Amino acid sequence: MLTQNTLDTLRQLKLTGMCDALEQQRAQPDTHDLAFEERLLKAARLRVPACIDDIDYHHPRGLERSRMAGLASCDWIRQSLNLSITGPTGCGKTWLACALGNQACRQGLSVRYLRVPRLFEQLRIAHGDGSYARLMNQLLKTDLLILDDWGMQKVTAQQGQDLMEVIEDRHGRGSTLIASQLPTGTGRKAAENR
Repeated sequence: MLTQNTLDTLRQLKLTGMCDALEQQRAQPDTHDLAFEERLLKAARLRVPACIDDIDYHHPRGLERSRMAGLASCDWIRQSLNLSITGPTGCGKTWLACALGNQACRQGLSVRYLRVPRLFEQLRIAHGDGSYARLMNQLLKTDLLILDDWGMQKVTAQQGQDLMEVIEDRHGRGSTLIASQLPTGTGRKAAENR
């Protein structure tokens, strides 16, 4: 059985948490309508249905096939490394982030896509209703957290503190993909000038 092979491989890789999650998913009768990867994709709430296989390398974005193949392996996620995608409006940052999220789901990794303004709203509500610790735990347990529209709005002191908590909690434990119009290296200065 294919699922049993997957479980055996997960055990060999010492990915017991993923193994337990897969077994738990198989035991729930209402989840049999969707395959495991499809449930991961649904839970990820990706903004667009993008796929790595559909990347147009002829578009003048400067994407390198070899670099994208390396990212598509998702080893960087398994190593809890981070990724930043920057560029001007309309160059495909969100699409590319969602394609990498889709690829991660197809490899059995958990993904969560959030626009930064939506993350701030969820954190604000969580502070108010007492669910902050639970939300932070959910974000921590996600293999890949995609934060889109980074730096698009002025950040309050509380939002900045919350964002640093999210990033600090995930450091070395989970991967974060940031998609932003702010160029790397000058992002902080540009954000301060907004």
